[in-house]
Amino acid sequence: MFGLDPLYWMMMIPVFLLSGYASLRVKSAYKKYSNVFSSSGMTGAETAETILRRNGLSNVRVVETTGFLSDHYDPSKKVVRLSPDVYRSNSIAAIGIAAHETGHALQHAKAYSPLVLRNLFVPVASFGSNFAWIIIIGGFILGYMQLVNLGIILFSAVVLFQLITLPVEFNASSRAKKIVSSYGIVTAGELKGVNAVLSAAAMTYVAAAASAIMTLLYFLLRAGILGNDD
Repeated sequence: MFGLDPLYWMMMIPVFLLSGYASLRVKSAYKKYSNVFSSSGMTGAETAETILRRNGLSNVRVVETTGFLSDHYDPSKKVVRLSPDVYRSNSIAAIGIAAHETGHALQHAKAYSPLVLRNLFVPVASFGSNFAWIIIIGGFILGYMQLVNLGIILFSAVVLFQLITLPVEFNASSRAKKIVSSYGIVTAGELKGVNAVLSAAAMTYVAAAASAIMTLLYFLLRAGILGNDD
């Protein structure tokens, strides 16, 4: 339905290009700095463990998980999960990623307000992401605008989640850059590589937020909520 709509493509093609650029930038930065190794010799796992220990977070574990760049912090179990290429490597890329994910553990410990808010939005955003499209399309097919409006409300929660995610991710990266430098995990020269990897990763969150916003605007236009002269 929407895939055949010229308005949809006119609005979304720039976002698709931005997402593609962000993805290429991440892959390029990771590939480059995964082959540049830290003078400290610390692995991603050792980096995460050092940061946790020096901040008194003995209740947070660092474990190896499966998958490529599947790194994340699990607040429900207080676990920093690092992919094999990050957990075991002493590359600049691995250190940057490990420090970033551990930055989320520091946010959690300090009850960083955007993270608390994002965690509250997870259930409704997850439901909206899975079912908003179905509800909206069903509403249009049935000609039942109340159903369309319900779907738009649900998708709005997805947009809010993406927007709240931005300061959470930016702050985690900012913490990571300061920590790896101040703790002597990387040198000033190596910090440039950490910056490159984390800045590239940040672009993916910007692209995701832009995609969600443009999709919501498209729904609002097609529902007649925006751009309706009546």
